[in-house]
Amino acid sequence: MAVVEELITKDNKGTLSFGNYLLDAKTKKDGFEFEGASYKIKTFKEITKLERNGSLVYESVPGSTVTNFKGNKEVVEFDVEAAGDISFTLEMEPSAEYKLVVNGVSAGRIPTNVGGKLNASLELDEGSRSSVKIMKC
Repeated sequence: MAVVEELITKDNKGTLSFGNYLLDAKTKKDGFEFEGASYKIKTFKEITKLERNGSLVYESVPGSTVTNFKGNKEVVEFDVEAAGDISFTLEMEPSAEYKLVVNGVSAGRIPTNVGGKLNASLELDEGSRSSVKIMKC
């Protein structure tokens, strides 16, 4: 999978693709319009962060490239690539429990905190992509 050269883009499936973990310097783009919302992306090798109307959508440490991103408070799906293992955070429903599925295999249940943050980690090899699906239990 290639990085997203434009930093954020809507693909032909109606999903978002964003991030570039190969950048050495923090790069950002603000004001990207998608489905009536304004998105802001900050990305480079150390972090990738996507916000919608000023609220967190996705954040990974270190940085990542995300494609086919779609979702809501019930279910989120995306493909991700990075230089190695990442930790990621999604803004979901507060004090809820979600099932994490990676490459079609259940990876367990994850609770969100009272602020709605869901935190998880993925083991990744550089250049390989993992498919992630998170569903409310």
